[in-house]
Amino acid sequence: MYTNDFSKLKVVLYARKSSESEDRQVQSIDGQKKDLEKLIFQHNLDVVKVFKESQSAKAPGRPIFTEMIEMINSGKADAILAWHPNRLFRNQKDAGEVQHMLITGKIQAIITHHRIYKPDDNAMLLSVEAGMSTQFITDLRNATNRGLRTKAENGWMPSRSPIG
Repeated sequence: MYTNDFSKLKVVLYARKSSESEDRQVQSIDGQKKDLEKLIFQHNLDVVKVFKESQSAKAPGRPIFTEMIEMINSGKADAILAWHPNRLFRNQKDAGEVQHMLITGKIQAIITHHRIYKPDDNAMLLSVEAGMSTQFITDLRNATNRGLRTKAENGWMPSRSPIG
């Protein structure tokens, strides 16, 4: 059985926005951090490192995410604080890695704005979140392609969206 005393954990905070562009989603990471500060205070968490990443999670290979996973694997951290599981992953490889680390106890807790996931929880809950995060990317791609195809069928010339 794992503890509910989260103050003893070495926590990493992970905040991610999907776009690498500085002018898009400017408030996203700061907004996540502001909400998570309430959880830090509420659970008396020891945050050993803050990771901020501006990259889509639709494919594996994010360098900051990888650094965070390596830190946990080396024992320098044992819990993750993130606004939502979809900030951690939107692809099955990363989701599987995080789920495996949680189930085996390498990660003692994933603390989110909505829920706390622990090794002795029902693994299905995090699996459903992972599936929903991955499905979002598939649905977005399909909707975007459908919209572009419809515009082309209606004679619209493909172009960039207007600024603003």
